Amino acid sequence: MARRYLLGFDVGSSSVKASLTDVDNGEIVASAFYPDHEAPIMAVKAGWAEQDPQMWWDNAKLALKKIMTECGAKGEDILAIGISYQMHGLVCVDKNQQVLRPSIIWCDSRAVPYGEKAFHELGEDLCLRNLLNSPGNFTASKLAWVKENEPELFDKIDKIMLPGDYLAMKLSGEVKTTISGLSEGMMWDFTAKKPAKFLFDYFGFDESMIADIAPTFSVQSVVCKAAADELGLKEGTPISYRAGDQPNNAVSLNVFNPGEIASTAGTSGVVYGVLGDVNYDPKSRVNTFAHVNYTTELDRLGVLLCINGTGILNAWVHRNVTPDVSYADMNDLAAGVPIGSDGVKIIPFGNGAERVLENREVGCSIRGLSFTKHNRAHIVRAAQEGIVFSFCYGMEIMQQMGMDIKKIHAGKANMFLSPLFRDTLAGVSGATIELYETDGSAGAAKGAGIGAGIYKDHDEAFATLKKLAVIEPDEANRQAYLEAYANWKAELAKL
Repeated sequence: MARRYLLGFDVGSSSVKASLTDVDNGEIVASAFYPDHEAPIMAVKAGWAEQDPQMWWDNAKLALKKIMTECGAKGEDILAIGISYQMHGLVCVDKNQQVLRPSIIWCDSRAVPYGEKAFHELGEDLCLRNLLNSPGNFTASKLAWVKENEPELFDKIDKIMLPGDYLAMKLSGEVKTTISGLSEGMMWDFTAKKPAKFLFDYFGFDESMIADIAPTFSVQSVVCKAAADELGLKEGTPISYRAGDQPNNAVSLNVFNPGEIASTAGTSGVVYGVLGDVNYDPKSRVNTFAHVNYTTELDRLGVLLCINGTGILNAWVHRNVTPDVSYADMNDLAAGVPIGSDGVKIIPFGNGAERVLENREVGCSIRGLSFTKHNRAHIVRAAQEGIVFSFCYGMEIMQQMGMDIKKIHAGKANMFLSPLFRDTLAGVSGATIELYETDGSAGAAKGAGIGAGIYKDHDEAFATLKKLAVIEPDEANRQAYLEAYANWKAELAKL
């Protein structure tokens, strides 16, 4: 019998990944990303970051071709397609679905003044109550920049999209979006439970620019003949799921319910938790969006904490302090130092302004270092502890919003490969950590299976999710962890 597959795409700023997942056993049978080096980001001016959406499409085609060849799959073997994508980008198309300008992507900062002005002129209470965030540097503010600086181009815009909406348009010929996607662009009103007309009116946008809204888990569109011929897919294949990369990471870890947490710790770190009631941080230190299973009848919010200086700090220590040893040996060095690093504390915020610090840029600093008492092992451990403490600092804000954090789901990758990092996070937070084998494109594929009705629900879809390890809090050393965290917070407060 022919195997049945689900296809997942993950459109990142560095590459596009594609995965084929076996419907019946949940196994990832093939995956590939393209390009094999980091994709270019155009920066015409300082603080700008743009990419050509056509590049995403070209990279998706090449990654798909590679995995189809690798496992000998045919277009008719693929039952549904799901898409994960880099959040907060802006894609503008005309009435012929032609892209009008490069996409202004997530790390472009030119729209900050537009969002800040809207926040103050509309009123902070109104924005926080209805958008759950400041308009900030999100998609709607990026569009405001286009309107003011490229008015002739702005007049040609028929629809605006997020990066995942663009890929779905290329596959189907239809322009659709989701409530979750609109919320990440500050275009969803959580009070009115419809697109944020008040913000569109303020910026002078026509609501017709918003694409038709489809449920996140549904047959949103199908592969059109032109795309089927170009990609070797079957015409009519359902496109049945799309989500931003952080909500999708939560999906890939089967995080759907209030109190559940998904975390990643690569170059930067993310803690993403599900909240069952509409709420927000009045200081916007964490962001609140509609989670993938939010509906106008069911409140499921994703609260996003991002720490810029995570794995990049660990990599810096490796390059500059322990260049002669492996990362595994670094962990062994650090394990020989007691909890609290004998008083050495590292503030890990050396990768730009941190939202959790209300957009302050305090830099990275080493505190309490003694030239007669400490060595490089102390610095290695203090760096990992500092990263964990920054996570916990943000998690306290999430707890103040009503989130009860008892379990953290994560892929076994990056900083979560370090036993010291995992033990410290469990020890300070008091949460159990579960590590899984998964990734974003595989999560998107499973999401497509739910949306197409191949799986009855997320529990069935992720029944085969492979759990690799469980880390319980070390109650015997809990007090030592909490004291070290309190000492770190005291140093941070001085800044």
